[in-house]
Amino acid sequence: MFKTIRNAWSIPDLRRKILFTLLIIIVFRIGSVITVPFLDTAALAKAMGDITTGNTMLAYLNTLSGGAFSNATLFAMGITPYINSSIIMQLLCVAIPPLERMAKEGEAGRRKIGTITRYVTVGLGLIQGTAYYLYLRNNAKVTVYNEGFDMWFSAIVIILVFTAGTAIMMWLGEQINSHGIGNGISILLFAGIVAQLPATINTLGQYWNLGSEGATQFYVLVPLWVVIFIAVIWVITFMQDSERRIPIQYAKRIVGRKMYGGQSSHLPIKVALGGVLPIIFASSILSIPGTINLFLGIQPGDGFWGSFFEAFSTNGWLYMVLYFLLIIMFAYFYTTIQYNPVEMANNLKSNNGTVPGIRPGAPTADYIKNILSRITLIGAMFLAVIALLPLIYGAVTGMGQMAIGGTSIIIIVGVALETVKQLESQMMMRHYKGFLD
Repeated sequence: MFKTIRNAWSIPDLRRKILFTLLIIIVFRIGSVITVPFLDTAALAKAMGDITTGNTMLAYLNTLSGGAFSNATLFAMGITPYINSSIIMQLLCVAIPPLERMAKEGEAGRRKIGTITRYVTVGLGLIQGTAYYLYLRNNAKVTVYNEGFDMWFSAIVIILVFTAGTAIMMWLGEQINSHGIGNGISILLFAGIVAQLPATINTLGQYWNLGSEGATQFYVLVPLWVVIFIAVIWVITFMQDSERRIPIQYAKRIVGRKMYGGQSSHLPIKVALGGVLPIIFASSILSIPGTINLFLGIQPGDGFWGSFFEAFSTNGWLYMVLYFLLIIMFAYFYTTIQYNPVEMANNLKSNNGTVPGIRPGAPTADYIKNILSRITLIGAMFLAVIALLPLIYGAVTGMGQMAIGGTSIIIIVGVALETVKQLESQMMMRHYKGFLD
């Protein structure tokens, strides 16, 4: 990877793209430390200190925003509204026929869907910004003005700043797509998560210091966590590139006096079909009880509801079992809406392609469906193990939940690999000899 980056840096055009991407990341990090007006920053730091480390939607948003959420900065909403908007549009394109037809119109249809996605993103940013303001005012109590015209004015300013931050982040991501390297939204998500690495290192340092105070087990547990972290990165890298290749044989056909076809090929199906989306869906749903309890303030042991909310803590077995099952369920769900075996079989048939030993049409569709089902199960199990490993390790060793969890590691490794692949493809297009060295 480092050799690829070094080779790309020697090409002036790619060097400009890399520098532009780094500039956008710097702008993103600057916006992540600019606090919105009309907030008491000292009270904010005290109120958000413990909340963003638990199993709540706030902790989830804080991780994806690189800590900007807990500081109520310009980019506090992060890129989450755009991600949610994209997911909503993907689902609607399957459920609503006009949008499905629009998605099949080629580049013009994709531009229209992209425009709708932007409007939905701003709308979601406005809704989330309003909800965050209400939390800051009613629960955290960090707003400066609490009554009269000043309260309404400050509310409008804070909400609009949050919404504007969402729109700016979306624009920054699109600028990376146009003039930089990699997927812009993924790069910003990557930068936000990497910004949490110092917090993880600091946490490991605190546990190591506990060893000098008598808890000598941390002299073993901390290095073991580092080893597991490296091993997980290797496994994710291996699984990201893993695929099942279905052999395809194209029949020969004569057009005029020339013969076409007759070659063998394959249909690649990635093992990790859904990427990190099943984990995002599952963690978002399971964080709802903890988020509701933020507003209710029910303590563990306070009757039925105290036991109910305690069962959904990240250290509870119920949370881990539901997390495992939901990841598998959403992996199948995402594969179902993204891949249509009947359409794939029809495309092969229309191009005179067949799977050796399988009849065209319905038998081919059933064959592809069975392979997709098995591959999805393997990929879902892989995602579930990676997502649960940090939680299980924290529960068994008492080290708690790190800022960098399984979901964050998958995002970091996935984005890094995808960006390197784009660099390699850019160098290949320019016939760069050093790429083959």
